[in-house]
Amino acid sequence: MTFSIRTKLFLIFLITSILVAASILGLMHWSFRQGLVELAETRQGNYLEEVAARLAEVYRRDGGWTELANDKGLWIAILKGRHHGPPDEPPEPLVDRPSDRPHAPLGEPGHNRRFGDDPLGVWPPEEALRPPPPGAPPLPLGLRLMLLDANGQIVWGRATLLDNARRYPVTVYGETVGTLALRPGPIISELEELRFLKRQKKTLLAIATGMVVLSAALALILARSLTHRLFGFQSTARQLAAGDYSARVATAGGDELGRLGADINALAEALELNEQARRQWVADISHELRTPLALLRAELEALQDGVRPLTPDSVDTLLTDTLRLGRLVDDLYELSMTDLGALSYRKELVEPSAIIEADVESFATRYTAAGLTLRLEQHLSEPVTLVADPHRLSQLFRNLLQNSLQYTDPGGRLTVVLRRDEQALICDFEDTAPGVPAESLAHLFDRLYRVDASRSRHTGGAGLGLAICQNIVAAHGGTIRARPSLGGGLWVQIRLPLRG
Repeated sequence: MTFSIRTKLFLIFLITSILVAASILGLMHWSFRQGLVELAETRQGNYLEEVAARLAEVYRRDGGWTELANDKGLWIAILKGRHHGPPDEPPEPLVDRPSDRPHAPLGEPGHNRRFGDDPLGVWPPEEALRPPPPGAPPLPLGLRLMLLDANGQIVWGRATLLDNARRYPVTVYGETVGTLALRPGPIISELEELRFLKRQKKTLLAIATGMVVLSAALALILARSLTHRLFGFQSTARQLAAGDYSARVATAGGDELGRLGADINALAEALELNEQARRQWVADISHELRTPLALLRAELEALQDGVRPLTPDSVDTLLTDTLRLGRLVDDLYELSMTDLGALSYRKELVEPSAIIEADVESFATRYTAAGLTLRLEQHLSEPVTLVADPHRLSQLFRNLLQNSLQYTDPGGRLTVVLRRDEQALICDFEDTAPGVPAESLAHLFDRLYRVDASRSRHTGGAGLGLAICQNIVAAHGGTIRARPSLGGGLWVQIRLPLRG
């Protein structure tokens, strides 16, 4: 069976609350019972001292235990605490009274049985030895006491009950003249104590019930509060999955759920921006392809209609337009592959300085033909190795070299500087005028972006070279950025992490 999050939270909160409440109430009950046991033990000790004192008084009066052994009424009166007055005063007689329970303690008004039918010296009565009915309280303390003389002979008691009995001396003038024997039994045996303990149990049970009900209500409220916010997140996620990137969640509160909501909103914003970029990307591709196709179509229609004669020059023009269109399609395909992560990278241990030297050398003739100066400066004290794809690194360097070749004014220069710091290899490409406006620097690596004022379509660029460079650098874990150069042109800096 699968439970919902709301049900799981409710059960967790409820069970935790019940366990905590049960633990607290259990400790309270244990502590209270321990205190009541200590009180009962004190009362029991006081009672035994009083009975021993009364027995000592009887012993001094009678000079022994003979009179007491023949007078059960006196023995019961002593146990009840009713032996008072001068020696010749008889003990208060036992009388029948209404009883509300079978084993009423001695001395309690509820006791209604006479114990005169048992033989003298036999104590407790036969009735007291029978198991009490279910739910009845245990025997009172008086029915568990027995008396032995100084020689250990039974005055009042039963020999079969003496094995595990606790013994308390009865002394007269410092001499032990007898022993009180107490049968084992519960410490809490008085009716008042039992009733008080029962009331406390009922009270604690009522408190526990109230705490459980209150905990259940609070757990339900808390579970609903948490899951209500989760349901909002779920609804927003479904909207995003359905393509509604304008959906947002409420981010009230600074807790974990609030931060989760903020993350979901950030994801939604990123998806919305990506969707806008995708649509713009499709529109830009359509525009980029439409323009050369329109020119090519116009040239062909002019040749077909005889407006322009079919000459080698017209064929060269068509070929040039076709090659330019082919380069654009190739760039679009390659950029799409880098976006999808499908561009193959065969990384190995390479020395980037050797790669950039070969690329600079291959461009030297073209720079000279364009009236430009190309210079390479390496500030490396020792060879530097990277884990990289040498062909993609060469593509990266060639794209940047081609970019400066296309856009730098005649008479200008490009300086390539290779250096390193503790963490990365740094490649600087710094050319001269024309420069890039400050507001355009942040968009240079956007696909199909051109700075029309200085680097326009007549140069033949489609605005994809720097976007491809950015993808190659990112695939190697590096960074690329652009800023104005000291010579009035563009300064592109690449940082590639060192091996290890």
